[in-house]
Amino acid sequence: MEYINEKLEEFNNYLNRRKVAIIGLGVSNLPLLDYLYEHKAKVTVFDDKEIDQIPKEVMDKITKYTFKFSLGKNSLSKLVGFDFIFRSPSCLPTNPALSAEIDRGSIVTTEVEMLMKIAPCKIIGITGSDGKTTTTSLIYEILKKAGYKCYLGGNIGYPLFTRLNEIRPEDILILELSSFQLMGMDFSPEISVVTNITPNHLNIHKDYDEYIEAKKNIFKYQNQDGILVTNYDNEVTKQISKEANGKVIYFSSKKKLDNGYIVDGDVIKECDDKLRKHILNVKEVKLKGTHNYENICTALAATRTLVDMDTAISAVKEFSGVEHRIEFIREVFGVKWYNDSASSSPTRTISGLKAFDEEIVLIAGGYDKNLDYTPMAKTIIDKVKTLILLGQTSGKIFNVVKAELDKQGKKLDIYMCDNLSDTVTLARKHAKAGQIVLFSPASASFDMFKNFADRGDKFKKLVKEI
Repeated sequence: MEYINEKLEEFNNYLNRRKVAIIGLGVSNLPLLDYLYEHKAKVTVFDDKEIDQIPKEVMDKITKYTFKFSLGKNSLSKLVGFDFIFRSPSCLPTNPALSAEIDRGSIVTTEVEMLMKIAPCKIIGITGSDGKTTTTSLIYEILKKAGYKCYLGGNIGYPLFTRLNEIRPEDILILELSSFQLMGMDFSPEISVVTNITPNHLNIHKDYDEYIEAKKNIFKYQNQDGILVTNYDNEVTKQISKEANGKVIYFSSKKKLDNGYIVDGDVIKECDDKLRKHILNVKEVKLKGTHNYENICTALAATRTLVDMDTAISAVKEFSGVEHRIEFIREVFGVKWYNDSASSSPTRTISGLKAFDEEIVLIAGGYDKNLDYTPMAKTIIDKVKTLILLGQTSGKIFNVVKAELDKQGKKLDIYMCDNLSDTVTLARKHAKAGQIVLFSPASASFDMFKNFADRGDKFKKLVKEI
């Protein structure tokens, strides 16, 4: 008998002639244009960009479908009287215009939240300040290796809501979820992962507490059968895990847990009632750094009830990493160049620096997310031989490093640049054979680039031209 997703059919019928708003024409919402047109919704599109900033093919589609639209800085002033609103992740539910519509009875959601509520299959959700994408990708590869039909979505992959009609109960959704996507959500996956929580996106969130509360939604609505995999070494995740309704599985690289998964020297171990079983030597994997060994622990824990350990280990050994995350580019005159553009916070860059035993020429700096760079200073002084800075945060990073140098009575060559090309030229000049050049900005990319991928691609291009 052919499978019918009754929840999806009910939602599709609901859309007919309903007033539906789409806020933001980003990657997650664009597929909704076709979907909502097919299901006869009365759509209005909102975006803070002006009409000449919207791609022509998108505006042509909006015109073809006779959708209404409100664009520009004050676009949400016309957000009144809607039955259903798909917000973009960056338009937080605390936005006054959204709050007013909620008070009037409108349903506000996101593409990924509706996907989770209507999907007929098991869902694994992954969030955290660092390590989300690598962990999500590892989980996906492990499950694929085991023969599952998997769908990768959320922050990575393709927006999956419009593919709900092809998803079956035996399939698995693996979703990377940001704080912006989780904020306001009242649904949790059966298996949830929180890799860690450290200050991030404080230029958008009201404060750190709001950011933490958003992250908690990934497990907050689980029942007693739910599984939460989280970090024992991170004080925030260790504390909030006490609120979990289901089973909690910890991972650690600092403590020999009685239960969970640990990095013990060069060995990853599975711990069960104080019995610690050697399952993998990190020298057998392609990923570098303790933070990546923690990601492996996380992925093994999240898939343990679904995949036998031999299959999981085989997938881990084959996994070569994710682009823009300590990605080896090339070796030039004995100097190895690495692209770590996805490192957009101090904690990520610290992890990247600690992944290497060699002396490092570090290129850092970028868009300011109102983060504290003080924790980076000691690691930079311990690991870095030449520091090259650019972007909005260059001054902040310089100041904390200079203060620590003065405190320790040490010196470090520090250079300030105006553009990425100059950083590569300087790094080439100062890097010596046997050293590493690491591009790990510890900052977002939006001061000079479209996103971290654009930034990383440009860096790789410059390095390949040496």
